[in-house]
Amino acid sequence: MTSLDQRQETEDAEPGGYAAARLRLLHENAEDGRARRQALATLTDSWLAELFDAAAAPRGVALVAVGGYGRGELSPRSDLDLLLLHDGRAEPRAIAAVADRVWYPVWDLGLDLDHSVRTPDEARKTAGEDLKVHLGLLDARHVAGDLGLTTALRSTVFADWRNQAPKRLPALHDLCVERAERHGELQFLLEPDLKEARGGLRDATALRAVAASWLADAPRAGLDEARRTLLDVRDALHLATGRATDRLALQEQDQVAAHLGLLDADALLRQVYEAARTLAYAGDVTWREVQRVLRARSLRPRLRAVFGAGRGAPERTPLADGVVEQEGEAVLARTARPERDAVLPLRAAAAAAQAALPLSPHAVRRLATACPPLPTTWPAEAREELVTLLGAGRPTVEVWEALEAGGLVTRLLPDWERVRCRPQRNAVHTWTVDRHLVETAVRAAALTRRVSRPDLLLVAALLHDLGKGWPGDHSVAGEIIVRDVAARIGFDATDVATLATVVRHHLLLVETATRRDLDDPATVRGVADAVRDIATLELLHALTEADALATGPAAWSAWRASLVDDLAARVAAALSGAEPPEPEEAAALTAEQERLAVEAYRTAGPVLTLRTRHEGEPGDAEADAQAPVGVELLVAVPDQPGVLPAVAGVLAMHRLTVRTAEFRGTEIPGELRTAPDVPRDVASGGARAGDATAVLVLDWRVSAAYGSLPQATRLRADLVRALDGSLDIRGRLAERDAAYPRRKGLSVPPPRVRVAPAASHSATVIEVRAQDAPGLLHRLGQALENAGVRVRSAHASTLGANAVDAFYVTGPDGGPLAPDVASALASELERTLG
Repeated sequence: MTSLDQRQETEDAEPGGYAAARLRLLHENAEDGRARRQALATLTDSWLAELFDAAAAPRGVALVAVGGYGRGELSPRSDLDLLLLHDGRAEPRAIAAVADRVWYPVWDLGLDLDHSVRTPDEARKTAGEDLKVHLGLLDARHVAGDLGLTTALRSTVFADWRNQAPKRLPALHDLCVERAERHGELQFLLEPDLKEARGGLRDATALRAVAASWLADAPRAGLDEARRTLLDVRDALHLATGRATDRLALQEQDQVAAHLGLLDADALLRQVYEAARTLAYAGDVTWREVQRVLRARSLRPRLRAVFGAGRGAPERTPLADGVVEQEGEAVLARTARPERDAVLPLRAAAAAAQAALPLSPHAVRRLATACPPLPTTWPAEAREELVTLLGAGRPTVEVWEALEAGGLVTRLLPDWERVRCRPQRNAVHTWTVDRHLVETAVRAAALTRRVSRPDLLLVAALLHDLGKGWPGDHSVAGEIIVRDVAARIGFDATDVATLATVVRHHLLLVETATRRDLDDPATVRGVADAVRDIATLELLHALTEADALATGPAAWSAWRASLVDDLAARVAAALSGAEPPEPEEAAALTAEQERLAVEAYRTAGPVLTLRTRHEGEPGDAEADAQAPVGVELLVAVPDQPGVLPAVAGVLAMHRLTVRTAEFRGTEIPGELRTAPDVPRDVASGGARAGDATAVLVLDWRVSAAYGSLPQATRLRADLVRALDGSLDIRGRLAERDAAYPRRKGLSVPPPRVRVAPAASHSATVIEVRAQDAPGLLHRLGQALENAGVRVRSAHASTLGANAVDAFYVTGPDGGPLAPDVASALASELERTLG
């Protein structure tokens, strides 16, 4: 039993005693935590004021509460942080006597006391030397004695804080970073320190200090409530343990939860994590703003010297339709209309993540309040933007946190609420369930070159543990959930089935590899029967690695990786055998494609149409959701060298993103080669030269990176110039890249180019998987042209930010390339992309 408890028992019969009143307040009062803390501070103020008055202090002396006590936030076992302030005119012995009359009764009760005796000048000097002292004085509150002395000190302390902010705030930020590295992140720890960990009470105090500087301010939404939550939990922890502790140990969590009226320890941790997440995000936003303001202040004198006193508007660089960069953040463009654009939250988030920029909190608030909800089945653009966001790698985390803070994640994915801030009581796991899912997507982004469907890999990574929000086997529950979620996101039935299989069996490879005999044919056959095809096996293999890496250091090792790789190779061998059909032989020309091909042949020049999908057809909500994003671009060009890089280059010049591309040659039927209106003296070099009858047909889906689509006549004019060599595409693209240099900081997997074995009998198939970028298809086409090979057909897809392209190429003899030539070509393409 502590001395305080002993004193409380002896004073129980004295209703007016501080100890007895304190005991009743803590154990019998039914008020909530905030009211109890304030009541305890008020009670303590009265008691200390009585002690001070009884000490007969001379004039020019004041008793001041600082720190947490100064804020009126006394937890049951909080220490008392007191300053005896005097003006220096009284005898030192008199001041010492007053201190003794106040300090000793506090010690006698067993209360922790942090005390000091200083003049205002001494307090100011100490604050200037010790940042923590200065922070404590910012919360100074008068308790007893000379009020004017306390008021003057507060004014001086705040003035010094504001004047010294450019030096003090970076030092305070360094303290916060150091503390986070030492104590970890409160929102993920199973035994968190409520005060010291990142997102804890110390950070809340730091945010108050930043606000007091008048330099920047924290986002206010939910901040006070988060702080009160952590204080309430600390109060309950003090009452449950009888100790002044801030560490929420495992063995005490059930008792603390019961004291707060919560269901169990998981409910307690989830509440703590949500509060910590709010504080941590507010800290990130606030410190970013502090750095921006300080940077602007340091630049302003130099800019004024160069340009005069006037200051222009901040530079705004386009990122996506409705999204621009301004002062190091992704913000909404002035032309953005969020009230009419349900996809804008995802587009803004994807653009921010791909540019490795934070998403402005002001933009998040506007998106959350103004944007309409997405339809039940998402449009294709929304699905593409989600995949792009997930494929950005590490920058995805910060942007996702911004969406979480604005309540946008659960609006987009209602099932997310069940795993949000959900703890995982397994020492192997580093993160909460929701953060683990985001981390898995981050890890999966580095593995997208290994799979033919990077979009499915990224979405599976994000959704694979959603079943942990439901009772029972989370893999079984997850399969049911992902079928519904994937259908709402807009995937077709085949993709939904694939995602369901991957989620249902996301633990299959690692569990089988580490627990079964791989030499037993039944082991391999069992996995093959569950997986069913090579593409799904690719996804499962990559997800297994990403999931383990995102779990924690103990979940993945070279040994586990080698076992899983071995099992995947054996299953792939068991599944192989059937040759896939060649895509260029999959379908005949449509009527529109045939019409354009004939017109290109007759006019000996390129023709094209640019039209919105389903133009002139009745709307079909399901078809709209499933169809690729963008508009359809049909191009027919007489067969000649350089068509692919020319068309791709013109599109890149006009800032058109290629979503899908089909490129193949066709022979004009004999009955269509002549007509009364076809001139007989067509200039040489076109389709009629040498009686050539081949026409190249390109059927592409494109979308504007931002702004409106160009006119078809403008595209055709530039294409004519590109084909005759009068348009310097390479130079124009280089000029644009120089004006808007590529950002550094976004780490993406290296490109992967390989020769697909046995993919075609009549051509060599070159598969390219790379990060999508303006002009990528132009560079690939030009490299193939320079290599002297003929592109018989091409099939390109942009899945989020990933380009997945296949080129069917032949040599001068019209047949497949020799193996060594094909391998060299693949290596050259990788160097081109690198």
